[in-house]
Amino acid sequence: MNSSEKLTSFLLRAGLAVVFLYAATASLFDPMAWAGFMPQFFKDLVPVTILLTAFSIFEILLSLWLLSGIKPFGAAVIASLALCGIILATISLFDIVFRDIAILFAALALGTLHYKRSTV
Repeated sequence: MNSSEKLTSFLLRAGLAVVFLYAATASLFDPMAWAGFMPQFFKDLVPVTILLTAFSIFEILLSLWLLSGIKPFGAAVIASLALCGIILATISLFDIVFRDIAILFAALALGTLHYKRSTV
């Protein structure tokens, strides 16, 4: 990986990490402000505060993984899957969630950058 690709990887990883860290800390400090973003079927299964706390911990761990630079392809795949889930679960709030599509494409770009083709 050349220096330009390393910088690109760092910028994508840092940008994604900031987004996940912000969402995690904001929902930990004010869970009820974020409760509306959780689909009702999740809230019917688990109390919303527990659900948001668990998802915040996941987001913090994902952020740390992204920042570490260890196995960035795996982190990009997990970030992409999480963002797909967020988008699909909150599609009715598209006026707010449309930005997550751009973030999803940043995660996909990171995955593409670190994808290694195996030789057959």
